[in-house]
Amino acid sequence: MFEYNERLGIPLPAFSKHWEEYPNEVQQQILSDWECIRGQIPDRIKHLEAIINKKQEQLNDEEDFELSCRLNEEISEIASIINDLWLWYRIDPHITEA
Repeated sequence: MFEYNERLGIPLPAFSKHWEEYPNEVQQQILSDWECIRGQIPDRIKHLEAIINKKQEQLNDEEDFELSCRLNEEISEIASIINDLWLWYRIDPHITEA
């Protein structure tokens, strides 16, 4: 029910049918699995923030314009990943009323 997303570094929901079509027990298992995955997101974000901090330190000392541009691009991409992870973290799934 989940597929690993290389960019975000976590599994994401990959349903083959609509949520309501899954039996209640399957929905409960999916939600349980998601809570485990979701619990890893803050640690993933913390790791990515550390990478950004290192790149920013490099950027502060970098005099080569092209390398500075590349570092800025990398920082922007990591920041985008962090933003997407926060969006996934805030998703509040629920079980369908049977």
